[in-house]
Amino acid sequence: MTSSVITVTSVEELVAALTGTGAADEVRVEGTLTGVPGVTLPPGTALAGAGPGAGLVFAEGADGVRLTRDNGLAGLRLETSVASRAVHNDTGQDALGTLAVRDVVTVGRVEILAADAVRSGHVIVDGLDIEAADARDGTPRPCGYGVEVRHGAFTLYNRQPDPGVLITCDLTGLSAGREGAPVRGGGIFVSGAEGGGRVTGTRLHTGTVHADGGIPPGTPDQITGGVFVVRAAVTEVVNHGPVTTYGPNDMVLDLWGEVGAWTAHAPITSRGPSGIGFVNFGVIDRLTVTAPIETFGAGARGFNIYDGTVNTAEFDRIVTHADASVGVQISKPFGTLTVRHGIETHGGTGPSLVKGEIRTLPATALSLRPGSRAAAVRVDGGIIAHGEGVAAVEILGTVEELTVTGGIHAHGVGEE
Repeated sequence: MTSSVITVTSVEELVAALTGTGAADEVRVEGTLTGVPGVTLPPGTALAGAGPGAGLVFAEGADGVRLTRDNGLAGLRLETSVASRAVHNDTGQDALGTLAVRDVVTVGRVEILAADAVRSGHVIVDGLDIEAADARDGTPRPCGYGVEVRHGAFTLYNRQPDPGVLITCDLTGLSAGREGAPVRGGGIFVSGAEGGGRVTGTRLHTGTVHADGGIPPGTPDQITGGVFVVRAAVTEVVNHGPVTTYGPNDMVLDLWGEVGAWTAHAPITSRGPSGIGFVNFGVIDRLTVTAPIETFGAGARGFNIYDGTVNTAEFDRIVTHADASVGVQISKPFGTLTVRHGIETHGGTGPSLVKGEIRTLPATALSLRPGSRAAAVRVDGGIIAHGEGVAAVEILGTVEELTVTGGIHAHGVGEE
């Protein structure tokens, strides 16, 4: 059986190719078409660029490409308004089949939902760069731990209440935002439903992510994430590029689900208040961060385990620069924690968001809270707190082995 291919060079030809009888297996776009109305790909149809510069600029206020079932998108630039969806799916279909996005650049959100009729499907991303998007108004939002989570520029969300509904995925090459021009809302967001529909993935690999959630300062019950695995299970998460968040309550990396191995190869940076470098409420077997974690806002901590556990955690260096910005704070049992080049804080006592409440915290460099229990904590390069009256180390839990080279220094209260 041969496949049919149609090449289109105008909006009229594109609409005819996608709405006529006997739709082609593949529709190829030549050049850039402007003023395009929102289009729907029939089941089994792929939409691709015919060469460099291929793209669709959609009419003002229109969503872009709507996928149905067993569709592909490849080699295209898709541009909508930033708050519209450059790519989304028809939730009236009973299954996604396999939806594949490869080498696509967007202005506008990318949103794949299992809702309404959708009860199964597999999502592949292999190269997706979201230049600009605004997901602040995306609803409904996952809730837990006293907060709700704003959607991301890329959102894969199984909202079905039935835990028998499973969406699988393999997501690589995802980037969002630009330095000085972050996406609004979260960056990369993958979630199932609490007690309901599930998402499982083999890979979640990201490039550069810049995100600003736009949460009003002082809001205690909303958060975002640069890369956020909310209620999903992923075998491997890899951050190949830097991840930076800018606003209040913008976590950089956040987990409420399950991950086998999470590895970050580039800097993890929070510039807003109460934005944590890596915060864990889920389960990770191995966490490895080979570049520095650094935070700059008040209450912006470096690494937290507030629920769940991490079996093995290894960091390059953790540095914070403001009041209430704890370096490492853990309140649950975990395995081993290793920091290769020190933990250092540069702040005093102040307010910080903790599980939906604003609390007063000192910027302790290493804080093991009641309930924490560790096999080993090993820090090379010293543990240093510079803030007035701030202890460098607080151990209120249990540690079987504690090894620190480079000393423990609390410059604001005298040497420890």
